Amino acid sequence: MATKTPDYTKMMQEMMSSMPTDMSAYQDSFKSYAAFGEKMSKVALDAAEKSTEISARWTKETLARMNNATVVRDEPADYGKAMTDFASAQAEMTAETMAQFAEIAKKVQMETVELMMAAGKDVSEDLTNAAKKASGDATAAAKKTTAAAK
Repeated sequence: MATKTPDYTKMMQEMMSSMPTDMSAYQDSFKSYAAFGEKMSKVALDAAEKSTEISARWTKETLARMNNATVVRDEPADYGKAMTDFASAQAEMTAETMAQFAEIAKKVQMETVELMMAAGKDVSEDLTNAAKKASGDATAAAKKTTAAAK
C-alpha cells in the first residue's frame, strides 16, 4: 500500500488564488501618504521662504545702518551718538525680526497639527475601509471554498 505525498505547493497556490487581494487599498494608502508629504513639504518650504525674506531684509537694513554709522563726523562726540543710534535701532529691529520668526514658527506649528489630525482621520478611514473590504473578500472566498469542497 503506497501513500501519496500531498502536494503542498499546489495546495498553497490554490489557497493563495482563492484569497483575492485588492491592491487598490494599498494604492489609496500610498496616495494618502504622498498627499500628506506634499502638504508637509509645502508648509516647510513656505516657512523657509518667509524666513529667508526676513533674514535678507534684516541684513539689508543692518548694512544700510552700518553705512550711516561709518560716515565721517565733524565732532568726536558725534561718533558716540552714531554708534548709540545704530545700537538702539539694531536692538529694535532685532526684536521685530524675532517676533516675525516667532509668527512663522507658530503658523508652521498650527498647520502641522492640522495636517497631522487630518492625516490621522484619513488613515483611520482608509484602515476601516480596507478592513471591511478584506473581511468581505475573505468571507466570500471562504464561502466559495466551502461550496467547492462540498
